[in-house]
This record gives sequence, structure tokens and C-alpha cells, in this order.
Amino acid sequence: MTMLEGSIFTTFPPAPSEGDLTVCEQNGQMVSLPSSSKPYKKPAGYPDVNISGSGSSSLTHRENAKSAFLPHNETVWKRALHAWYEMGTPGVFEEIVNSSQEVPECVGVLAKKTLTFVRWANSLHGSVFPHLSMSNEEIITKFTDISNWPRSPVRAFAWHPHTLKFAYALGDDSIKVHSGKSDLVPTLKHKLQKNVAALAWQPQSASVLAVGCQSCVLIWHVEPTSLATRPSTSSCQVLQQTNHSPVTCLAWDPSGRILLSASPVDTSLMAWDVPMETCVPLRRHGGGGVSLLRWSPDGSKVFSATPSRLFRVWETKKWTCEVWTKCTSRCKAACWSPDGRTLLFATENEPVIYSLTFSTSEDDTSTVIGGSQSAVVSVNLSEVEIATVDGNMVKIGGHVQSMVMDRHGERLAVTLHDDRGQVLPFVALFRTKINPMLEITPCGLIQGEPGEFPQQISFQPNYDKGALLSIIWSSSVLRYVPLYFISSDEIQNIQYRHPPPPTLNGHLLSPISRPT
Repeated sequence: MTMLEGSIFTTFPPAPSEGDLTVCEQNGQMVSLPSSSKPYKKPAGYPDVNISGSGSSSLTHRENAKSAFLPHNETVWKRALHAWYEMGTPGVFEEIVNSSQEVPECVGVLAKKTLTFVRWANSLHGSVFPHLSMSNEEIITKFTDISNWPRSPVRAFAWHPHTLKFAYALGDDSIKVHSGKSDLVPTLKHKLQKNVAALAWQPQSASVLAVGCQSCVLIWHVEPTSLATRPSTSSCQVLQQTNHSPVTCLAWDPSGRILLSASPVDTSLMAWDVPMETCVPLRRHGGGGVSLLRWSPDGSKVFSATPSRLFRVWETKKWTCEVWTKCTSRCKAACWSPDGRTLLFATENEPVIYSLTFSTSEDDTSTVIGGSQSAVVSVNLSEVEIATVDGNMVKIGGHVQSMVMDRHGERLAVTLHDDRGQVLPFVALFRTKINPMLEITPCGLIQGEPGEFPQQISFQPNYDKGALLSIIWSSSVLRYVPLYFISSDEIQNIQYRHPPPPTLNGHLLSPISRPT
């Protein structure tokens, strides 16, 4: 495999000075001001979010999730019985594994081996994968894009696709819903709402929120006009499938008709008809489960990664798929371009962003996926030292923790971690161009206050002044970073009479092998 020559960070603008806080992008540059001068002001109309104090148990190690709603004097065997009611046979053995100090050592060892076997048998794997012997919390921690999930102030976050509204899950498994039009903040709680790992608002709906939990998918109906701060559990549907837990990934069809759910211990994707509370399993052997889902914005394709080096891209007409198996490690992060023609992804052990391109068909009945014959290295993220604005040096670069692209396809935000797994205190921001071919160039680094590092990043889907990046920092602070720019399409519409001179893409793209 050939790498791009040189880290892209060698061409980045200087990093913010120590103690500076990045507040926005303006005139093509990132603007940072001394944090001591309290420069941060949230955009007008956006909710002011105080995460700390509304779920502080997220900062300490929680008790076992299955016993969180049970009296503390319950015996391990009674808790195992409750786990059987909720999760079936795997739940019994996991309860015993998590309560190993309360049972004889030989029983704990036997339970762990049995749990591994049961998960293996239920998923019909060709070989045993290490994650099958993990507890649910360990599985979520490994496969979520939230850094340091057990101690993060927020366990999951989701913007509404059409309105100024978002939801986030706290360490006590409650969910808060904020809206820019109301000071009312509903809190969602349910007895099955444990180890929340994923949130997803239904497109084309103002009120439906899907929640991926330890043993099921919950569908909350949070009416915008309701004045209830604690909606009743009667407003919640429970979608449950045997051996499909923990649910760590959710993805809605852009039309809002189908909900996909996935678990790292189940090789089947579940395609839910939510009103009917029924599902169709999309079964494929190999890979050890499904650890990452991304539905393309045009609705034509679904990317699904596994805990192994294998990933798939599905077409959504007849649900056939293409398979890639030659990655050096599992795919950890991915995002689609707005037109669904380009997929960016990053693996667990390489400081690289790859891209795959897909052909499109005007035929609505086409089932051709049309993936390129090879993935290409689009960005080299190797660690280097760069100068700060005040002349000091700082290390930047490493492996991708998470990455997101805005709805225009003009900005790409990436969080990184080093070889030791420590998340870097910056969000790397890139300018992107997807037509006629992919270009990724440096924009700048986003920095929080001293000692903060980013734990979750998202673009607001319906921001109309460029893009707005929300960042949850390790200090339990949610900040909005507006990126003011005019999209390339708008510029071309304005200057259509004066076409720009031709440009060359300066990136060297190196193919990797793709399986036959």
C-alpha cells in the first residue's frame, strides 16, 4: 500500500495559541480569541446547554446497567432471572460475568466461556472474535465514536434533520431534548433505557426519536407542542429482537420509512417497519457483527462496517451488497458525501482517510452498487509538529476517532487520537470539494479551553449560513462553532457567465487492493 507523501498537517495554518478558544470560521480562516476574555457567545436562538449537573453520574463508574433499576439487596441469581426476562439467555451469562465477585470463581469463568459460545452460535460466525467475550459496556466503549464512553458527559447525541432541535443521552441513561424555540427540556426515561449508545431522529417527522439500548430499540414520540417535562412511557414503543444486543448503531432511511439497527455481536442488520413493530433481518455471514452504519444522504446505499477488516456497501432496492476485505484493520469512522457518490472512511490502526467512489444510475430500479475497483488514500494524517500563532510548537496528527461532513460537502471535521489512544485537544477542519472529483485541503484547527478535548462532533443538518459544528468537550460543555462560507454551488451560480480557470487536483491517490 502506498501512502501519500507527507502529512497534510505540514500545510495547515498555524495552530491556535495556548489558552485561545476557537469561536468561528470567517473569511476563510479560523478565528480564535483568548479564553480568559470570555469570547464565546452562542449563536442567537440556540439553546444554552448545561450538561454537568444533569447527569453527573456519567463522570463516575456506573453500576451494572441491568441492575440499575433493581433493589441493591437482590441476589445475583435473581438479577440473572430479570436479565433473562429482558435479554434472553445471553443476558443471564452476562449478569453472572459482571457479578463475578458474587459467585464462585469457577462459575464466573464458565459463564464467560458460555457467553462467548452463545454469542458465536447465535451469530453463526466462522471464527471466534475477541469482542464476543466482552461485557455490553466494554463492547459499546470499543465501537462507539464517543471518546472515553464510560466517563463521557454525553453517551450519544443527535441533531434533528429539519428543525433546531437535538437530543443527548447522559450517564444515568436519561435523555434530554432541547429545542431552540422552547425553554422546556423534556427528560426521557424508561426501564429498558440502559447503556444508551445511539440516537437518531426520524426524517420527515417532528417528534420521533429512536434510541439504541442494551437490549432493544426504543421509539419515543416527543410531541413539539407538549408541555410535559417527563413524557410518559406510553409515548414509547419497544422494538426487540432475540440475540440483537447491545444495539450500538441506528440509521434512518432519508425518507423516514425504514430504521436500520445493528449490534457488534449480530451479523444481521435489522430493517424495522416502526409503525408495525416488525423487522426483516439482512443476514450476511462473516465479520463478527455490525459495528458502524451510515445511510447515504440520497438514500441509495448503506455502509456497514464490522468488528473485523471486512465492510460492506449495500444498495437499497433489492439489498444486495459489495464486500471489501483487504483493509489492514477494522473500519472505525466513515461519512458520505451529500450526493452519495463518495464514501470517506478510516481504519483503526492507520493515520489515513480513504475514499471510495460510486457510479450513479438514473434508473430508479437499478440495483448496481457501482463501487470503484479500489479505495484511495485521500489524506495522510501522520503526526508532525506545527507552529502555533505565538511561535510555539505543538504535535498534531494520528488516527481518526470520528469524522463528519456538512450537508453541502464543503467541510470535513475530524477528531484524532495518538498511538496510546489519547484523544488530541483539537478538531481538524478541512475544506472539501466533491465535484468533479474529491479534493480535501486544510482549513484550520479548532481548540477548546485549556485541558479540554473533544468527545463528540456533529454538523447541524439544516444550518443555512454555511455550516455549524457542535462539539461536546470533556469539561461537559457543548459549544457551537459556526463556519461562515458560501458554498461552491452558490458561487458557480453567481459566476456562471465567467467560468473559473481549470485547476489540478494536487493529491496523489494510491490504490489499495479490493477483493474479487
